[in-house]
Amino acid sequence: MRSAAAALLGIILAACAAAPASAPSTSAVARTDVLLATTTSFQDSGLLDVLVVDFQKRTPFRIRASAVGTGAALAIGARGDADVVFVHAPEQELQFMAEGNGERRIFVMHNDFVLVGPPDDPARVKGRNALDALREIARVRAPFISRGDNSGTDFFEKALWRRAGVQPAGTWYVEAATGMGQTLTIASEKRAYTLSDRGTFLARRSQTQLGILVERDPPLINVYHVITVNPAKFPRVNSAGANAFADYLVSPQTQQLIGAFGVATYGQQLFVPDAGKDEGEAR
Repeated sequence: MRSAAAALLGIILAACAAAPASAPSTSAVARTDVLLATTTSFQDSGLLDVLVVDFQKRTPFRIRASAVGTGAALAIGARGDADVVFVHAPEQELQFMAEGNGERRIFVMHNDFVLVGPPDDPARVKGRNALDALREIARVRAPFISRGDNSGTDFFEKALWRRAGVQPAGTWYVEAATGMGQTLTIASEKRAYTLSDRGTFLARRSQTQLGILVERDPPLINVYHVITVNPAKFPRVNSAGANAFADYLVSPQTQQLIGAFGVATYGQQLFVPDAGKDEGEAR
């Protein structure tokens, strides 16, 4: 009996030794890199770089950011090719959530858009409200450069035209299909009007011949949300890293950083921290 048992044990051990060890699943391997899909305006303002450096000091994670238009950022997330997205197009964000692509959507901050144009203001829109200014630009067919790139800014601008009751079309209305910085350059070269987030405009102001003509109007408020990509739909996402970044953005220390950003350089606050608030409070 002992010899038979010994023989059986030897067979089992041999079989175990011969079987290759199973590799851990990709989802079980902890990743330190966090794939962030975000907007060019967030990057162009300079705030993205500040927050990424601080986040990487405070956590073991490393951000790999793709700065594209909001539409493209949400599309990346909808393919499961990002762990977290940071965007500013509420209508498209809600659709993203309804399709099951996002797990958490959190209000982080807001800033505002400004209508900029040539300092001599040929359409005479300075001091008007935003919707009246757009109506007048369309009436006189003053050159207007639209980003036209399916970005959050592009969505926002098109919504403003609809609210103004205008369907912009014609040679005066040009869709540049490019980012905010390049759109400002084109507007400056063409002596045209355009809509910009305040942060990017101030960062690029010295490189253009444009001035702020309409600002501080409620329809120009621009809200930002962070959305973690749904790991139930996309098991390969770095859920731990995405949640760490989302929690970081709404932490008191980060909210303070957001509120202080731009004051030293431009003499004004560029973003308003909104953690814990309802989106309606920003409008």
